[in-house]
Amino acid sequence: RIFKTLKENRGKNKLKKRKNIITVAIDSPAAAGAGTQAKLISKNYNLFYLDTGKIYRYIGKLKLDNKKKFTYTQIRKKINKIRLDYLKNKSLLSNEVALSASKIAKDKKIRNIVHKFQQKCAYNPPKKFRGSVLDGRDIITVQVKDAMFKFFITANLNVRAKRRYDEYQKLNKKITYMEVFKSLKNRDESDKKRKYGPLKKTKDSILINTSKLSKKACFKKIKAIMDKKLKN
Repeated sequence: RIFKTLKENRGKNKLKKRKNIITVAIDSPAAAGAGTQAKLISKNYNLFYLDTGKIYRYIGKLKLDNKKKFTYTQIRKKINKIRLDYLKNKSLLSNEVALSASKIAKDKKIRNIVHKFQQKCAYNPPKKFRGSVLDGRDIITVQVKDAMFKFFITANLNVRAKRRYDEYQKLNKKITYMEVFKSLKNRDESDKKRKYGPLKKTKDSILINTSKLSKKACFKKIKAIMDKKLKN
C-alpha cells in the first residue's frame, strides 16, 4: 500500500488531518509542466507528492484492459491497494489512456472514490514528510481548497503540444505533432467543460506561465514565493 496511514484511515468517514503541515495544490492543463514543478517542490521541501492525473490514467487503463469487468467495486479495491510504482508505468502515458482518463474523470462516482484517496494523501501524508503537494485539474477547487500554497500553472497550447510530442518521441510512439496538438486541444475542452471538477483558475491561486520559462527558472519563481511565506 502507498503508506500505513491510508490503511489505518480506510473505512472511516471523518478524515484525519495532520496539524502544522505544508500543503501545496497545483492545477494545470495537460503538459504545462506542473508535474515537473511538483516533483521539484516535493524534493526541496520534503513533501509527499501525488500526481492525481496518473490515478485517472490508471483507472482509464483498467477500463481499456477490462471492459467487461470494469465496475465501481473493482475500482475501489484497486485504488485501496494502489502503490506509487503503478503510477510510474510508462503505459499510462499513451494517448489512448489519456483519452480514456478524460472520459473517466467525468464520472461522479469514480471522482468520489478518487477524491477520498487524494484527500488522505494531502492531509495525512506519512510522518517522514513535512506535508504534501498534489497536482491535477481540480486540486485547488475541490481536493485541497485550504492549501497553504495554490498555483495555477499553464503554457501556450503549441508549447505544450511540442513538450508532449517530444515525450512520445522518447518513448518511440508513432504519433504526429498535429495528432498530439489536437488531442491536447480536445483534452483542454473536456477538462474545462466537464460537469464535476472542471479546470479553472481561482482568484486566490498564483498564475505561473511556463511558456517561456525553463524548468529551473520556473521553480526559482515558485521557491521564492514559498520561502517568503514560510519564513513569516
